[in-house]
Amino acid sequence: MHHLNTVLQSVRPRPLVIVIMDGIGSSEHLEGNAVAAAHTPHLDWLLAEAPFVRLKAHGTAVGLPADSDMGNSEVGHNAIGAGRVYAQGARLVNDAIRSGRLYQGKAWRKLTQNCRDHGSTLHFIGLFSDGNVHSHIDHLKAMLEQAAAVNRITRARIHILLDGRDVGETSALDYVVPFEAFLTDLNRRHGVDFRIASGGGRMAITMDRYQADWEMVARGWQTHVAGDGRRFATAEQAITTYRAERPGVIDQDLPPFVITDADGPVGPIRDGDSVIFFNYRGDRAIEISRAFEEDQFSVFVRSPRPRVAYAGMMEYDGDLHIPQTYLVEPPHIKNTMGELLCRQGLRQLAISETQKFGHVTYFWNGNRSGKFDEALETYVEIPSDRVPFEQRPWMKAAE
Repeated sequence: MHHLNTVLQSVRPRPLVIVIMDGIGSSEHLEGNAVAAAHTPHLDWLLAEAPFVRLKAHGTAVGLPADSDMGNSEVGHNAIGAGRVYAQGARLVNDAIRSGRLYQGKAWRKLTQNCRDHGSTLHFIGLFSDGNVHSHIDHLKAMLEQAAAVNRITRARIHILLDGRDVGETSALDYVVPFEAFLTDLNRRHGVDFRIASGGGRMAITMDRYQADWEMVARGWQTHVAGDGRRFATAEQAITTYRAERPGVIDQDLPPFVITDADGPVGPIRDGDSVIFFNYRGDRAIEISRAFEEDQFSVFVRSPRPRVAYAGMMEYDGDLHIPQTYLVEPPHIKNTMGELLCRQGLRQLAISETQKFGHVTYFWNGNRSGKFDEALETYVEIPSDRVPFEQRPWMKAAE
């Protein structure tokens, strides 16, 4: 670090542009390779005439658990902004579960004790797949097993956000059907009542980011908390019905649904319940966490607003401390590029459209909201169009 500071002080500052070409990658395989098939004269010229190096952007090279894990925008921007490799959410959660630290921590003990004290329900909300970008279904199953077998939780409800983005576009039933069998076995072995209570596509409810569409979060609140929405007997029935009604719809866009029995919705969230949001990635977890935690919240009407014990899988924003309670300690990333440049008095401009704005600010700065120096940093956000990505997949750099 001292050597780098010396270099920065000795070099006359000149403009430097760092361009994140989101979605561009290098592969020797040509089949199915959109980048190789595209017309890219400028990129071709740079690769022919300018020095370059290829770096891995997946697996252990960027802090993920295994080399088979695909990279994503969060870990990529963390790695570039930090210039170092930090253990990322998936690996940290895996280790915390495997070692038992998650269950020994204050947050887990607080939420499970709250359920025992009040005879109340333990709720889990999160992305329901093994995509390993925002969450992993194995983490959910491990916590449910622990809650039933060790913590004597007798009633749990799971609110599932269907993926179709980090996994196959119409793969929801590949997760729902085996999971229902898992719950049936868990209920039988431990004499508990664990059920799926609600759900919907990740781009339809709950998982908004960068305050692009708070209505998504409001719809999620009504679905998960109020138990207000279109009713079905099972999640499988909801998915098959929506697919029949909307040919071509993919999982991330499936409308919300509520599971009911003869007595009504099986899992609205009530006073005295405990709630765990089991995503470990922060960008799409912050807004729903704010809705659960903030007393002075005016973005939408929370009706009802139950008093619950709430925790996230991790601290999603280390600067604003969102959420206040979390199960696994996040990586503490310091001395990022942005922080170092501010120390040297160098100005910075970060510009992106809404969909990636947090990546060139929050993730770039080590999962930190806000600026290091208001006088030296300028952030420019270009509003993204509110249309499905498949209708407008390109970004706004050319504009």
